[in-house]
Amino acid sequence: MLGRIKKIHRLARPEPQAPAEPICPLCLRPVPPAEQDAHHWVPRSRGGRETAILHRICHRQVHALLDEDALARQYHSAQALLGHPQVAAFARWVSSKPPHFHERTRKSRALRRG
Repeated sequence: MLGRIKKIHRLARPEPQAPAEPICPLCLRPVPPAEQDAHHWVPRSRGGRETAILHRICHRQVHALLDEDALARQYHSAQALLGHPQVAAFARWVSSKPPHFHERTRKSRALRRG
């Protein structure tokens, strides 16, 4: 039989809660676990280590628009990426979509040409 104090203490414990979903720094929507991609602000091939969780669609769009040199030199933060007109337009468009939304991403013509 439990003592009165132990019983009260045990009943007062909060239930364990699932961790909150991270927020995508580009579109500002919650990122469900199935849509999480880790983005290196500076590409690993250029010595980058710091990462952030982005929506998979946002992450693919960033890499479809910008090459690794541009990411390393100029676009190595969320604010810098949102300063790029095409990334900003994409972020505005996708911000109205539900968190699980996904669509095929195509590379920009400049990156396809090499």
